[in-house]
Amino acid sequence: MPTMPTGPSPASQTPRRGAGADAGPPGPPGPDVPVYVISVAAELTGLHPQTLRTYDRLGLVSPGRTGGGGRRYSWRDIELLREVAELTAAGIGLEGVRRILQLENHVAALQQRLQEAEEQLAATQYALANALADRGSARNLPAVAPGRAAQSVVVWRRRG
Repeated sequence: MPTMPTGPSPASQTPRRGAGADAGPPGPPGPDVPVYVISVAAELTGLHPQTLRTYDRLGLVSPGRTGGGGRRYSWRDIELLREVAELTAAGIGLEGVRRILQLENHVAALQQRLQEAEEQLAATQYALANALADRGSARNLPAVAPGRAAQSVVVWRRRG
């Protein structure tokens, strides 16, 4: 499997201000930086450039564009193209591939929302535990009765 090239990107060659500006050469481009021309993307994925153009036209992958309209692929685009190639090699049609990619994106968004909700829940539980530890302020919580801390708690927030 090819590894990600480590050449500098145009964005990373911008001079930096402040201390440490000459700390060394810039690192490889990030995974979302569109730096690979179509011929390189085709070589990295094992697909024909015309296939890449078709996938772009169908909206399966959306590479960046240069001022002249040339396609530039990011490393994330390369990985997506490899996934599309694997799915089509397994006999899945392009509409099926499109649906699979949509569902994968939907699952990722739901996982992100779940993580955020879990973080909010943990923060609320922490605040409640602190309020209960301070016996003086626990009586100011109408939803918490003495000896009933194991029940569900509804937290109300005032607006404005």
